[in-house]
Amino acid sequence: MATIARDHRASRAHVGSEVGAYLRHLDYLLIAAVAGVITYGIWVLTAVTRNDVPGDPTYFVSRQEVYIAVGAVLAAVTTAVSPEIYRRYAKALYALTVTLLLLVLVVGDDVRGSKRWIEFGSFRLQPSEIGKILLILFLAAFVANRARSESPWRTVWGAVGLAALPMLLVFKEPDFGSTLIYGSALLAVLFFGGMPWKHLATLAIVTALIALSVLWFLPAAGVDVLDAYQKDRLIGFVHPDVDPSGTTYNVNQSITAVGSGGLNGRGVAGASQTNMNYLPEHNTDFIFSSLAEQRGFLGAAILLLLYAFIAWRGIKIVAIAPSLYTSAVAGAIVFSFLFQVFVNVGMTIGIAPVTGIPLPFVSFGGSSMITTMLMIGVLEAIHVRGRLAGRR
Repeated sequence: MATIARDHRASRAHVGSEVGAYLRHLDYLLIAAVAGVITYGIWVLTAVTRNDVPGDPTYFVSRQEVYIAVGAVLAAVTTAVSPEIYRRYAKALYALTVTLLLLVLVVGDDVRGSKRWIEFGSFRLQPSEIGKILLILFLAAFVANRARSESPWRTVWGAVGLAALPMLLVFKEPDFGSTLIYGSALLAVLFFGGMPWKHLATLAIVTALIALSVLWFLPAAGVDVLDAYQKDRLIGFVHPDVDPSGTTYNVNQSITAVGSGGLNGRGVAGASQTNMNYLPEHNTDFIFSSLAEQRGFLGAAILLLLYAFIAWRGIKIVAIAPSLYTSAVAGAIVFSFLFQVFVNVGMTIGIAPVTGIPLPFVSFGGSSMITTMLMIGVLEAIHVRGRLAGRR
C-alpha cells in the first residue's frame, strides 16, 4: 500500500510539474494583446450598435460576449493540444474542410444571393471562416511532409492543386473575400515552409495571369466568371464616382465617416453617419469606419497598434517554432491575420475593393470570432512547445 501511495503522489507531482511548465511558457503578452483588442472591440460595438435594435441596445453586444466566451474556451483547449496531432490527421482536416464547404452550398441559407451560412438555432455557422484555420493546418502538413522527399515544384503545385478546391467552393458561395484569405494562407505556408523564391515567383506570375483572365481576357471573350455585384465592386473601386447612389454608395459613405472623425472623433452622439444609418453594415464590414467617425484618428490608431502588437508576438512565435510544420502554421496564421486587417481597413478608406472581410475581434459575428480565437490558441500551443523544446 505504501508503494502504491508513493507512486500516486509521484504521478500527481509529475502532472503538476507539466501543468506548471505549460502555464509558465504561455505567451502572456499575446494573451494581453488579444484581450485588449477584444475589450476594445466590445466597447466599439456597444457604441456603434446601441440604436440598431429598438428597445434592446445590448442585442449585438450580448451575443458577441457569448461568442467570445465560447472562443476563449476553445482557444484554451487548442493551446493544450500538440500541433503535431493536426499534422497526423491533416487529411481528415482537409476532408472536413471540403465537406463543410460542400454542405453549405447544399443546405445553406440563401441570404441576398449568397450561401455562406448553416443555421443551428440562433447561431449561424460560416464554414468558410472555420475553413481558414483547417486549410492552414492541412497545407502546412502537406508542405512540411514533402519538404525533403519531393522536388519543390511538385510540392508547390501539389499544394496549389489541393488549395484550389476549397477556394473554388468558397468562390462559388460567392465569398470573394474568404477566397483571397485562403490564397494568402497558401502563399504564406509555401513561404514559411521553405519553398525557393523562384518557385514562389513563378506562382505569383501564374496567379497574375489567372487574375487578368478573370478580370479581362475571359470577359472580353464573352465568358463572365464574376457575379454582377462582384464586377460592380471592382469597377467601383477603380472608378469610385461611377455610381455614387448605388454601386459605390457603401464606400463613399465609409470614406465620409472616416474623414469626418478628424483627430479626436465626433463622439457617439455626434456620429451622424453611423447613428442615422447612412453607413451600411456598420456592425460588421464597416465597423472600422464607425470607430473612426466616433473616436477619430486616435481611436483608430489605438486599435491598429494593438493589431501590430499581436502580429509582433506572432512573428516571435514563428521564430521559436520547434519544427518546420509549426513554423509554417504560425507564419500562415500571422500573415492571413494581417492580410484580413489590411483588406478590411483598406476597403473602408477606399484603397482596397469591398470584399466583405470582417475586422478580427471587432466585427460582429460568431464564426469569425471563434475562428480567430482558435488561431490564437494554435499560436499559443506552438509557443509553449517551442519554449519547452528550447529548454532541452
